[in-house]
Amino acid sequence: MPAVQAPLGHGLRVRHLTMMGLGSAIGAGLFLGTGVGIAAAGPAVLVSYVVAGALVVLLMRMLAEMASAVPSSGAFSTYAEVGIGRWAGFTVGWVYWFMLVMVLGVEITGASQIVAGWVPGIPQWVVALVFVTFFAVVNLSGVRRFGEFEFWFATIKVVAIIGFLVVGALVLTGVIDVDQPVGIQAMLSDGGFAPNGVAGIAAGLLAVLFAFGGIEIVTIAAAESEDPARSIARAAASVVWRILFFYIGSVTVMILVMPWSSPELVAGPFVSVLDIAGVPGAGRVMEAVVVIALLSAFNANVYGTSRMVFSLSQRGDGPRYFTGVSRRGVPNRAVWTSIVFGLVSVGLNAWLPDQILGILLNAVGATLLGIWAFIAVSQLRLRPRLQREGTLTLKMWAFPFLTWATLAALAAIVVLMLFDDTARQQLLATSGLFLLVVGVYLVREQVRRRRGADA
Repeated sequence: MPAVQAPLGHGLRVRHLTMMGLGSAIGAGLFLGTGVGIAAAGPAVLVSYVVAGALVVLLMRMLAEMASAVPSSGAFSTYAEVGIGRWAGFTVGWVYWFMLVMVLGVEITGASQIVAGWVPGIPQWVVALVFVTFFAVVNLSGVRRFGEFEFWFATIKVVAIIGFLVVGALVLTGVIDVDQPVGIQAMLSDGGFAPNGVAGIAAGLLAVLFAFGGIEIVTIAAAESEDPARSIARAAASVVWRILFFYIGSVTVMILVMPWSSPELVAGPFVSVLDIAGVPGAGRVMEAVVVIALLSAFNANVYGTSRMVFSLSQRGDGPRYFTGVSRRGVPNRAVWTSIVFGLVSVGLNAWLPDQILGILLNAVGATLLGIWAFIAVSQLRLRPRLQREGTLTLKMWAFPFLTWATLAALAAIVVLMLFDDTARQQLLATSGLFLLVVGVYLVREQVRRRRGADA
């Protein structure tokens, strides 16, 4: 199977890829959403994170196997097309693009709301416009400059998390004295390790699972790395284990320092721990970190959306307009399109927060599950082909057993979602989105056949 060639830049290094993955995956889901998982499962949320993390490790290994053999800016969309069929590549690509466009709006809205609160008198939309303009310039300046900027931007988040872990360790070892029990006593003080039983762990899994979304951008960027086969193998492994360390490490500190049922922990887990440790200005510090986290994720996702629509168009599954590339090797038209749709999403968030945007966000709530399923099936179908062609440089462990186990785990998660009211609505809405995109593909193909017959 020949690699998909694209006239894009090739300036990304392993450290860029690693930080892009971290930048996209470490967002508000970690800094603000962790408390939701703790509230659902109690200390047993650690089990939820381990299960979710194991699933992501397996999926990234599958992706790394395919991406190292066939680097493509379309990544899993390209692999779905070749391994399953053109309809699958079309569906996965456009659903992923739609998901990230909606996420772009949420990220930039969240960041602009916080910053607007710092500077009274400046409308939120002005702040959002400044941010969007700035990141448009960053993405259009060339892939090397983009990668360098994202590296340092994501580094700030990593440093903040490491700082949090250090403070937590100082509290747990008694170096920082606090006026309440910590350690195992705190963790087991309210109902034991699993106060809500298996049902709580399952609910926690649903709450934390999608926080790992964004890590797959590493494989999208592989096509623009200096040595794709080598870079993707190193970056994929590095990103996965670092994210697991940061997520699980942070949650461990939280449940060892404070009772899991504490309202403060649920509302603002990082701030509450830092307040107990006596860190001055903890709230404002975490606000700044959250802003950086959101903007870093926004920057990485602009990259991801633009490369995906570029790849789709290059393969004939999108308007050829988006195949345009600047002298710097940037798909500038695709970048501007992502920026514009991100602004539209911001507008929807401002004007119709409880109506249209809510429906759209609900539709993408479980999108990752579908994309992950396509990744696993694609890897099942492509592995024999890659072996015959001699391009397989990185292998999925215990093939095909772990791939089938991953698919079984995804199916089990779908079953869990059916028993949760909110998750069930997301699942149904996401299913409708996938069916809609498949329907668009079928209609388009029918039109093409008719035009071919008429010609």
